[in-house]
Amino acid sequence: MSKQIGIDLGTSTTMIAVKDKEKLAMRAPTVVSLDKVTREVLASGLRAKKMLGKTPADIRALRPLKNGVITDVQTTSLMLRSFFEKLDLVSFFNRPSALVTIPFEVTDVERRAVEDAVFEAGARNVGLIDVPIAAAVGAGIRVSNARGAMLVDLGGGISEASVISLGGIVKSTSLRTAGDSLDQAIVAHLKRTHHIHIGEISAERLKLRLGAADPTLDRGTMTVSGLDSRTHTAATREIRTADIYEAIREPITEIVTMVKRTFEETPPELSADIFETGIVMVGGGSLLPGLAELIAGQMGVRVMVAPRPMECASIGLGKMLRTTGGDFSEFIRYKVK
Repeated sequence: MSKQIGIDLGTSTTMIAVKDKEKLAMRAPTVVSLDKVTREVLASGLRAKKMLGKTPADIRALRPLKNGVITDVQTTSLMLRSFFEKLDLVSFFNRPSALVTIPFEVTDVERRAVEDAVFEAGARNVGLIDVPIAAAVGAGIRVSNARGAMLVDLGGGISEASVISLGGIVKSTSLRTAGDSLDQAIVAHLKRTHHIHIGEISAERLKLRLGAADPTLDRGTMTVSGLDSRTHTAATREIRTADIYEAIREPITEIVTMVKRTFEETPPELSADIFETGIVMVGGGSLLPGLAELIAGQMGVRVMVAPRPMECASIGLGKMLRTTGGDFSEFIRYKVK
């Protein structure tokens, strides 16, 4: 009998839930390394991420998603196939049925790219579900209630603010400014102000170690190595929390503005519900120190970070897979190839 799985296909991280397992089956970086000539998968997930920017001429380490959508269907399918094989999900006789998350505001072409990639990876059936619904379920929000709820999902490639009621998305705004944008902003800022060029992996480490959305927070310092942009020689710099705050201040402002705009455009009855219950934040970006407080201060609404915010969508998928004919059945749209 084929297995039922849920795939939270993210720009930075892919998570896979299996129906008969309570715990998450896989959490891996959305990266794959290929032989340039044969297109053979040499590594996927964490091993492939460690190769980024370090591969010889005959190997390519790729991130096949950008801003929440697939940029290369074939590469994505090869990566997913590798994940399936690691979990023993595919065989000659059995192929899994997959429920896959997608951002709410994607085009038909982008939706078809997800379907094609998962089918080519070995799935028998593919169903698509909007990320905000899956994440809301994983965060413990009763999505089928008439009471309005607001979810802010800050991922690696896309940020979404969604208002949910009666099992559907009433209002949603997305912004292709998210975790990766913060990394890129750090790279550009340090090159401009400290005259050192670093890679995005180093920028991500700085963000996680020193990042803050509040200029009064001091998380210490960190030494980073790179290339001096003036002398083109190896260099090190000591970076402070204030440096990272300045680097990410503009994209953080864009995200906060997007959340405020979504709330302002919400129907009054639902905005009254949200004012009472508060806003729930999920995704890796929600863990940025000071961000929840910044949004709450500017909007006058209580803001909470969900438990296990990075895994909310995959937790929601797991709950849906274990529910037969319940509140979640209407969200599942299987396509059979």
